[in-house]
Amino acid sequence: MKNFSITREKIEVQPLVEYVSHPNAGAICTFIGTVREMTRGLKTLYLEYQAYEEMAEKKLKQIGDEIVAKHPEARVAIVHRVGHLDIMDVAVVIAVSTPHRDASFEASRYAIERIKEIVPIWKKENWEDGQSWIGDQKEKVSYPTGQPEIKEEV
Repeated sequence: MKNFSITREKIEVQPLVEYVSHPNAGAICTFIGTVREMTRGLKTLYLEYQAYEEMAEKKLKQIGDEIVAKHPEARVAIVHRVGHLDIMDVAVVIAVSTPHRDASFEASRYAIERIKEIVPIWKKENWEDGQSWIGDQKEKVSYPTGQPEIKEEV
């Protein structure tokens, strides 16, 4: 598994923690995003994630580079899963090590917010009474008539 990747397989956390571990790491922060059952009062049955995978991996690495630019001693690994995910499945793992805990927490939070802003990943929420594509992970864009289109970045 690469340290910035999109996968269809179950995400293993420990290899990512091992990747960011080093002698000067005083803190390792991991963020594990999972599929929840209830969203705005609707019972979710499962999610389907899709991504423009090549671009998504480039954007995940960009996020890692942004973190290292601010925290030069940081090491970062980010893996996002696509495909069919059931309730409680792991959708994303972020591992960040830094010499001190404040920077590790800050970088982890930064990473998840940037993923939601710039990484081309879409999800289809499947509920008991219907389904809906969510066009961005900040959930500000929906696609009521169908699946989102993948557009090449210039």
